[in-house]
Amino acid sequence: IGRVNGPVTVHILLETGRLRLRRFVPADADLLVALDADPEVMRYITYGKPTPRSAYVETYLPRWLAIYQARPGLGYFAVERRDTGEFLGWFHLRDDRIEPEYVELGYRFRRPAWGSGYATEGARALLAHGFNGLGLARISARTLLGNHASQHVMEKCGLRRAGEFVYAQDVIDGRSEAERAAVKYAITRPEWDALSR
Repeated sequence: IGRVNGPVTVHILLETGRLRLRRFVPADADLLVALDADPEVMRYITYGKPTPRSAYVETYLPRWLAIYQARPGLGYFAVERRDTGEFLGWFHLRDDRIEPEYVELGYRFRRPAWGSGYATEGARALLAHGFNGLGLARISARTLLGNHASQHVMEKCGLRRAGEFVYAQDVIDGRSEAERAAVKYAITRPEWDALSR
């Protein structure tokens, strides 16, 4: 779905009762930098370290925009409130970098959006999009062991705990093995179909 917003065409992936998920555009760099500037948002990602603007402009956004062309229906998607257009954060549904037989679900939200059920609402919609719209076979999600809020979202969406592992040093640089300890959740299409009946 395309929507013209000034000179930029906005590609909307899906809408839920409260949320709109759309493709990112280069002009979104400042929103992403502001999101990652909150140490609490980044606590279980980079241990509070912000993401430099240059990383978004030169690396992440170009990579994300390329996914839209290479893997239609997958990628990173900005989350906005439908009623106000306020930027809340993002989801990704992308090829799993650790286990290629999966597609991975992920999310990051601004602190004022926490506790409102937005992550669960959007994640369920993305799972439906992945299984029903794209015909995916299995979807994973991962987080550090200490991130209980994220694990709670995964569980509410029907994903099941599928084991613990340790992120590689190059994923979370300069941290001990205990600090890199993480958990994987997963769901298959038959499991999703059973939940959706």
